[in-house]
Amino acid sequence: TRWIGGVDRVRRLDEGPIGVGSRVERSARFLGRRLDYVNEVVELETGSRLRMRSVRGPVPMDITYAFADAGPWRTRASIRVRGEARGAFRLAGPLLGPMVRRSVAADLRRLKALAEGGA
Repeated sequence: TRWIGGVDRVRRLDEGPIGVGSRVERSARFLGRRLDYVNEVVELETGSRLRMRSVRGPVPMDITYAFADAGPWRTRASIRVRGEARGAFRLAGPLLGPMVRRSVAADLRRLKALAEGGA
């Protein structure tokens, strides 16, 4: 919740270390609507890649967080979000891609600030 914009609640639905099959419930806001969904880890390479797929929620999504060495004291972070607009979100279809890209870019800026010791 500190670096992913719009997400106001995150809760693990299982115990133990994060791994393939782990589930996380998230509550977020997007386009003025509250989204409650459950993501399941479908791929994990510790320290470099995490891929989750929504198993419950209004917008089916596949999200990949990737981290790679970019030189001394530097890490390249990327987020890839793929989804299928349904219901009311389908009406905003052509606008969703650019909106999600801006949101992800802002998330990465917040993550960078936090990693560099910012508030």
